[in-house]
Amino acid sequence: MAGPHDKRAVDVRVHGDVQGVGYRFGALRKADELDLAGWVRNESDGDVTAHLEGLGHRVESMLDWMRTGTKWSHVSRVDVEDVDVQGLEGFELG
Repeated sequence: MAGPHDKRAVDVRVHGDVQGVGYRFGALRKADELDLAGWVRNESDGDVTAHLEGLGHRVESMLDWMRTGTKWSHVSRVDVEDVDVQGLEGFELG
């Protein structure tokens, strides 16, 4: 079992009012603060999806942020799937 200081990667789908409210830009800032790699993007159905890679405890901190988002967003649900680490560098808006 992976510990909090081991590398972890997750794919995330965020449901709710999360587009047009600064959610992706907030996620970018938080990911940079936590030194995570990956990306975040809007989907045509109104959800936001993301891929996160980094130390397990930092990924958990990011997931905590994603469950609330910005002060303008309203998150109704966050789906998280553990996936293989891809070795990405940097965090991008998609």
